[in-house]
Amino acid sequence: MATTPAPPGAPPKPTWDPRSATPLPWLRPTIRIRLTLLYGGMFLIAGILLLSIIYLLAAQAVRTGNEPLYKIVDFTDLKVSSSTCPVVDNGGLSLSDFNAAISDCMDHQRKVALDNLLSRSLLALLGLAVIAFAFGYAMAGRVLSPLGRITRTARAVAGSDLSRRIELDGPDDELKELADTFDDMLERLQRAFTAQQRFVGNASHELRTPLAINRTLLEVHLSDPGAPVELQQLGKTLLATNERSEQLVEGLLLLARSDNQIVERKPVDLAEVAGQAIDQVHAEADTKGVELRGTREAAVVQGNGVLLERIALNLVQNAVRYNVAEQGWVEVTTAVEGGQAVLVVTNTGPVVPAYEVDNLFEPFRRLRTERTGSDKGVGLGLSIARSVARAHGGHIYAQPREGGGLVMRVTLPV
Repeated sequence: MATTPAPPGAPPKPTWDPRSATPLPWLRPTIRIRLTLLYGGMFLIAGILLLSIIYLLAAQAVRTGNEPLYKIVDFTDLKVSSSTCPVVDNGGLSLSDFNAAISDCMDHQRKVALDNLLSRSLLALLGLAVIAFAFGYAMAGRVLSPLGRITRTARAVAGSDLSRRIELDGPDDELKELADTFDDMLERLQRAFTAQQRFVGNASHELRTPLAINRTLLEVHLSDPGAPVELQQLGKTLLATNERSEQLVEGLLLLARSDNQIVERKPVDLAEVAGQAIDQVHAEADTKGVELRGTREAAVVQGNGVLLERIALNLVQNAVRYNVAEQGWVEVTTAVEGGQAVLVVTNTGPVVPAYEVDNLFEPFRRLRTERTGSDKGVGLGLSIARSVARAHGGHIYAQPREGGGLVMRVTLPV
């Protein structure tokens, strides 16, 4: 099956995930590496300039007084031996040739001395450069260590652990100011999320209780065999409306809870989750004449089994309910592709324009702007599925199928 592209309205995927390891960390242009290169480069440039000045001064010093300090004017019975200037050992040289040979040998020795000075200075500079880069790397790590603490705390917060704080100590510099500001932001976020969780818990009780009471009263009145037909019809209508309200409340509460990251994760096989969802929808599919098919391979992820089952159930239910009247089918497959667990639900159905695909994930939105008043659901199924997928660090994509229907693709990290 072809890979489904991300919808235009989906948030852009981050270029760097702090949870994943970089294959070649030394090639990643971190601030520490850049500071190391800056320190080492500045030292290297200063060393090259200093070496050049020393070499020029030494060259000028050895070339001062290029003329020899002495000259042989008579070398009768003079015997000369030199290991560095063997030309004078040959004898038979005239006085001018002898003096020229001595001058050439002195120039050669000056050149050898300068070459030795340059080569040894370059070796010393190379050794000092290695030491400078290592020292710069160590110092950059020490200077940037507060940023590492900030990064680790932000990574922990990304897992919904809002109780973590940096609590950076040390001098009152820019990094400490950044850490304190980050701690203040986490404090406000924790209070906001705590208030939200408290509201969800209170709303769960306050909204469910009256609806449950209404349902019980309606069922009691409908169980009365002597009730007029008009009253029974009205009771059935009110019971259906009450049931729809209960579904709406459950969906809203689940949507609010699933927007957060999953803290407690356990191994969950998407193949098993998809199989349970198919079992729950099988009777409805038989009633509508929709064939359920597909191969499901093992795809184990770390997450919440109940919420992941909700994704599969919502997708399969929508695929069955929004299908063709005759010879419809729904294909459910699971597999591991590219290091990710993939759940794909494909169905026949009405033609879905590509520009309306994004609207399907909005709460209370259905195909062709249909909102309330439908017997196919409350319009929260895909919104809940997207929220649960995001809470597990995954994504859900939709693509119109050629000939009608949709291809829903859920990817989750293994």
